[in-house]
Amino acid sequence: MAVFSLSVSVVPSGGCDRVESVQLSEGGDIFLRLRVKAPPEQGKANGAVEKVVAAFLQIPPGRVRVVLGQTRRSKVLQVDGDQAALLKELRGRL
Repeated sequence: MAVFSLSVSVVPSGGCDRVESVQLSEGGDIFLRLRVKAPPEQGKANGAVEKVVAAFLQIPPGRVRVVLGQTRRSKVLQVDGDQAALLKELRGRL
């Protein structure tokens, strides 16, 4: 199973748990904008981010982990899965 990085921009305490959009960075990389209900304290928002992104990608929650930006709104996730298939799915949602 491949491992790849995915950037996200998060609004904690955002009133709902959802991916709001799939976007392209200036460099052409895909990133997600999302909201989570959880507050940014004691890792609650990070756990919610992992669950929301896993549900969005339709993979088990244990295959998504926050690896950078634990205390920031901009985060980098490590995703275990078929990178080509998941990125193709995300590009289809642009």
